[in-house]
Amino acid sequence: MRTQVCIIGGGPSGLLLSQLLHRAGIDTIVLERRSRAHVLGRIRAGVLEWGSVELLEEAGVAQRMFAEGKPHGGTYLAAQNRGFRIDFERHTGRRVMVFGQTEVTAELYKARDAMQGQILHEVEGVALHDLDGRAPFVTFTREGREERIDCEFIAGCDGFHGPSRKAIPESVRREYERVYPFGWLGVLSETPPVSEELIYANHARGFALCSMRSENLSRYYVQTPADADLSAWDDDRFWDELRRRIPEDAADRLVTGPSIEKSIAQLRSFVSEPMRWGRLFLVGDAAHIVPPTGAKGLNLAFGDVRYLSDALRAYYDSGEAAGIDGYSETALKRVWKSERFSWQLTTMLHRFPEQSAFDQRMQEAELEYLEGSPAAQASLAENYVGLPFYSRG
Repeated sequence: MRTQVCIIGGGPSGLLLSQLLHRAGIDTIVLERRSRAHVLGRIRAGVLEWGSVELLEEAGVAQRMFAEGKPHGGTYLAAQNRGFRIDFERHTGRRVMVFGQTEVTAELYKARDAMQGQILHEVEGVALHDLDGRAPFVTFTREGREERIDCEFIAGCDGFHGPSRKAIPESVRREYERVYPFGWLGVLSETPPVSEELIYANHARGFALCSMRSENLSRYYVQTPADADLSAWDDDRFWDELRRRIPEDAADRLVTGPSIEKSIAQLRSFVSEPMRWGRLFLVGDAAHIVPPTGAKGLNLAFGDVRYLSDALRAYYDSGEAAGIDGYSETALKRVWKSERFSWQLTTMLHRFPEQSAFDQRMQEAELEYLEGSPAAQASLAENYVGLPFYSRG
């Protein structure tokens, strides 16, 4: 097989990149290790920066998002059961959109199918070759047969555990990481959300988050130790703990019900540099991970897609190579600023194992300052709705 751009990874970033390039007349093939059903079954974040919304609109996949998604003009922060609101629109003139990642992925699959896009599922043993030459290729096994794709560029959209990042020599690759000593226990329930907007809660017992997927589908989280036993958390224990940590008025109106999904996610901050080596470009979780506190993971991946799709379009339209040559440097500027914001929120809102009473009071003082300072609120709002993109060239 032959294509212009081989995309490794069939999650939302890989599918979006394929869709944007296809609409620009650039041929792609997407390789995905899992089945389509597995990809569509992943429960992930649902807060989109408006820049991500605009990119999905550009890709022609925004119709259902605009019909069913929920624009949010702010969010709530809380400390010790008392909350206050940050008004995004007042401070930035912008909003975010709540629309589940699973739904985004479903719309991207529909669009790729409609355009007869090539997506090969359940491929194994993916290996990248000749990345520093002019004729890279990818080998893999599918249905017991060894296959090969010759291409001009490779986009590694295959996540933290995929082969793309590891194809960059260790002598070139620099990795930066912080693994947090706690996780998020998340519950999905068919209940109305406790709030019209997200609630981020700091408490001496640990962090909590109230989120949503739709008017009758809620997503809630409580901080747990990194080695927590999921089986020890039945629904009653979860709901009791959530009530203890969120604002009192929210706890009073919380509607509970059986969980339809329950899992524990570990938290880490991670960046791998560079994001380009030879004919390989890293996109999304293949190059960077953020704790979910700032809702930046999917949005950062879509930012990478924006920069890379623009760079490849310029290259194929006019032979202009500045975009692909500068992809890593440009993307990393935005990545590190989002890493900082996610780390800052995580540090301010979570309880660390070594945390003292003084540390807890300092977190509360930080939140009290944020409540009373328009300048501090504007800074948080600016970062939350999404920093502006650098020049698209």
